[in-house]
Amino acid sequence: MTPFTRLDAIAAALPIANVDTDKILPGRFLKTISRQGLGTALFADLRKDPGFILNRTPWQAAQILITLDNFGCGSSREHAPWALLDFGFRCIVAAGFADIFHTNCLKNGILPIVLPPADVDRLLAAATTAETARMRIDLPLQTIGFGESSLLHFEIDAGSKADLIAGLDELSTSLKLLPEVVRFEQARAEAEPWIKPVSQAAIDVLARAPSNQVGGRP
Repeated sequence: MTPFTRLDAIAAALPIANVDTDKILPGRFLKTISRQGLGTALFADLRKDPGFILNRTPWQAAQILITLDNFGCGSSREHAPWALLDFGFRCIVAAGFADIFHTNCLKNGILPIVLPPADVDRLLAAATTAETARMRIDLPLQTIGFGESSLLHFEIDAGSKADLIAGLDELSTSLKLLPEVVRFEQARAEAEPWIKPVSQAAIDVLARAPSNQVGGRP
């Protein structure tokens, strides 16, 4: 997946609580297993309204979403963060997230930031006006800059932070250990020849495959 370090981008305000994954990506768009192209269906029902925030300039190019509590609730469809990412979102700021959705964001290179409601309200107010909608996310420093000099600090666990900065999903992390896997399989084949070893061909396929073909995101 694409590393996340710093992001200077337009933020869109979605002042709605309890936005479920069916509202993010309606179920009729779940017929594909491809991560590409889902951005056109993001918030499909809400975008029928010409005045919806993502139908307007400059928010059509937004990469940061500011929203309310319990974002991503409902079914645990991973297609929802796929659609957000394909549209262009790399960061979502909310007062709270559904647990599975939060995890799926991290696994797909989206930074989910939890802030107190009062801070979320400040960002929503800034994102609502085109002149103040641009924000600056600094993951190494764990800060959100907005306006001329306003700065907010956010928390994130060290492991998730390191993986986002390095652009590593779970599969990429596992593939870093491929030489150790090969050594283990070779030693086991000698010690326990009655157990069929993993074929070298299978190991070669994994080693060559881009992460987006075996579970990650480029």
